[in-house]
Amino acid sequence: MVTNVLSQEEVKELLHPVKDPFLHRTLEETDGVKEITIKEEKKHVSVKIGIGKTNTGEQMQLQQEIVGILKKNGATTVGLRFEQLPDETIEKFQPAAEAEQEKTLMGGGKQPNFIAVASGKGGVGKSTVTVNLAMSLMRLGKKVGIIDADIYGFSVPDMMGIEERPAVRAEKIIPVERFGVQVISMGFFVEDNSPIIWRGPMLGKMLNSFFKEVEWGDLDYLLLDLPPGTGDIAMDVHELLPTCKELIVSTPHPTAAFVAARAGQMALKTDHEILGVVENMAYFESKKTGEKEYVFGKGGGKKLAEVLQTQVLGQLPLQQPYEEEDEFAPSVYQQDHPIGKEYHKIASKIVAKIEE
Repeated sequence: MVTNVLSQEEVKELLHPVKDPFLHRTLEETDGVKEITIKEEKKHVSVKIGIGKTNTGEQMQLQQEIVGILKKNGATTVGLRFEQLPDETIEKFQPAAEAEQEKTLMGGGKQPNFIAVASGKGGVGKSTVTVNLAMSLMRLGKKVGIIDADIYGFSVPDMMGIEERPAVRAEKIIPVERFGVQVISMGFFVEDNSPIIWRGPMLGKMLNSFFKEVEWGDLDYLLLDLPPGTGDIAMDVHELLPTCKELIVSTPHPTAAFVAARAGQMALKTDHEILGVVENMAYFESKKTGEKEYVFGKGGGKKLAEVLQTQVLGQLPLQQPYEEEDEFAPSVYQQDHPIGKEYHKIASKIVAKIEE
């Protein structure tokens, strides 16, 4: 044990390289060492530290780290107080911190653009939108992956006609590729379509694994098919992926739109940018007469976009994909299909928004 009494300068020198757990910057960069008081006779060092977020588990770990450093270098006792850094400091380092968090999550390298596809309730075609948006982005020359994060209601593998399971290579899960899109789903890890009876924390761990333990490679876009509503998984996504953008899916029915607004408000509260609204099942067009019938009502998507201060990116009618004998993919619309063309327009608008 070092016996000399630490000076204020030495304390600063020891603490400056320590990193703020939220801003991923050193305390020197953030000017986080606020006050130092030393009582020489008792070898007591008292320090006030400014960090990005207080009263968290990370603060406790930081506290242990700082106490350890100071005691190792001569302090007998250490007093620590934490305060939140000024807003302007947090704003200055926040974007870099968010990118750092996602980099850690995805294992470094180039980070994809994250798009979460959300809805207020089930049955509005959110997974269909995810799958076909991924297909359209791939047709635009992008490298695309899908995380089927709808852990209870996983349907992406079935929609895309995927029958194989992911391989494991060097302790990493290799996603299944179908039509040039990489896919990972809870459905791959469940036997015989059995029900999932998990609690929230277990679901969060599974979602984490979908990022950390999967060999995604160099993606341009990673789409997340979220469960409907604003439950645990949706909240985990908001926490794990600060820069994730969101697409809200609804039918034109006023109730569906009203419920979808909740998912949208959650995105806004957590500073996730809303890319727009996709109105699914907007109408049915009769092949015989060419007349449009508004089966689920009218105007829900437009109203929802107004509430969320965003735009309607597309209105998709009710229609099946073409049947193909050699390819089984019940929900994938072909490139030349009228709805395939609509998805192409939506994908083009999204690319323009994100990559402009």
